[in-house]
Amino acid sequence: MSLAAADTLSVSAIAAALGPLAVRFDVDVLATCDSTNTELMRRAESQAPSGSVVVAERQSAGRGRMGRTWLSEPGASLTFSLLWRFAPGALPHGLSLAVGVALAEALEGMGVAGLALKWPNDLLRDGRKLAGVLVELVPGAPHAAVIGIGVNLRLPQAMPAAVRTAAAALDRDVARNELLARLLVDLQDVLTEFAAGGFVALRQRWLARCAHIDSAVRILSEFAPPLDGYCIGVDVDGALQIETAACIQRILSGEVSLRPA
Repeated sequence: MSLAAADTLSVSAIAAALGPLAVRFDVDVLATCDSTNTELMRRAESQAPSGSVVVAERQSAGRGRMGRTWLSEPGASLTFSLLWRFAPGALPHGLSLAVGVALAEALEGMGVAGLALKWPNDLLRDGRKLAGVLVELVPGAPHAAVIGIGVNLRLPQAMPAAVRTAAAALDRDVARNELLARLLVDLQDVLTEFAAGGFVALRQRWLARCAHIDSAVRILSEFAPPLDGYCIGVDVDGALQIETAACIQRILSGEVSLRPA
């Protein structure tokens, strides 16, 4: 196969690759859906169990953070969502960063080099976006989260040139069933650590891969003037720390964008 990303997703193949951990996940493969996050959110509201996974060959309305569209074509990416339920009353601060650690460690374990994490939800390869994370809390159950993940296996031919220059792909032979299983295994490990100790338990592993540490950055928001400063890391709850001429400011994961200055 040219890029094994063209292989067919299969529940049985994913379960075989998961081995003993297959019982921890309830995987459903869809030929098409509007968005794996939207579909899994509907199931979460109907009391789907923690560990439910929806993976789609094609999304008609795939989306990323801040309402952005996720561009893909069949076989060119791995797009899936995972439902994870934490202890009642727990608020999963820093969850998207924890997920980024899991993705980076899984791919590094497969020999993928040049990875870095961009706050709060992007995985970069050689400075370009390889994967994205979209975390959404289940209405009425803020301790439950739908975690959407998209990984570029190859860049779609129809991708606009301006987007292509900022995007990266694995561009290597990888069976999607095995890749999904590998990501789920690492997600299981990291989310278990996160549930027990919060983001602080994973903070150093995130900082070790921070794409903009000690660099000049600009924070953009629809609701405030641009903020310029130096990225000095993240706090114990995953808040971005920006050193400005006046003080150190905490930026919470919300409707803001981080850009190199």
